[in-house]
Amino acid sequence: MRFHRQIVFAAVAAAWTVIAQSPAGAALFDDDEARAKISELRRDFDASQKSIADRLDRMDTAAKDRLLDLSKLIEELRQDMSRLRGSTEVLLNRAENLDKRQKDLYVDLDMRLRKIEQNQQQLEQSQAQLTERLVTPEREAVQEKQAYEAALNQFKVGNFQSSIAAFQTFMASFSSSQLVPSAQYWVGNAYYALRDYKVAIAAQQKVVSTWPDNAKASDALLNIASSQAELGDQKSAIQTLRTLVTKYPQSPAAEQAKQRLGGGRK
Repeated sequence: MRFHRQIVFAAVAAAWTVIAQSPAGAALFDDDEARAKISELRRDFDASQKSIADRLDRMDTAAKDRLLDLSKLIEELRQDMSRLRGSTEVLLNRAENLDKRQKDLYVDLDMRLRKIEQNQQQLEQSQAQLTERLVTPEREAVQEKQAYEAALNQFKVGNFQSSIAAFQTFMASFSSSQLVPSAQYWVGNAYYALRDYKVAIAAQQKVVSTWPDNAKASDALLNIASSQAELGDQKSAIQTLRTLVTKYPQSPAAEQAKQRLGGGRK
């Protein structure tokens, strides 16, 4: 506003200088009426100048007020920005802490889940081992019985070769079974049925020598005597029968041996 005031003053001064230096202006100053007009013009000019100055002052005051208001507004905005910045920093800090806590919780939860899974696996393995220890003997007994009966059924229907193979597989699979002596006995019987008497004798001698206290040992001796007789070795057959009667006198096979020997010996 001061700049505008200076411009107005400069313009007025320049106008007065031009008037004073011009011939017309000099002529005017020679005349009283002209001088009166000039005085009037000066008064008008002074009044206008004062009016302009007042207006400029008023404009300066309003501008100052507006600048003051603007300054206050800027200061309030700065304060608001400062508060917002502080709030933002607090929120960011809280967010970082929350993120860290979530990560820590996730890591802790993951570790706990892993431990639970490991414990679950160990528990399942222990249960499986316990179940296997409890169930396997029963299952093995069932499988053992089924395998033995399957081989014996092959013998009963006359499939002697299949019966021999099945009994041999049974003895290999269930070597600790109490049915192994019986399986070996039926192998000898199957060879006897196939008229392979020498192999039948060898198979039954294994029963007698390996399991002499088994109930099938006396039956094996009786089958050996039958095989010897089929081979025409009556002397050996009689000797085997006598051994059977002497060694297993109370067995059903001994009764059959006595009958073959003539029935007089008990």
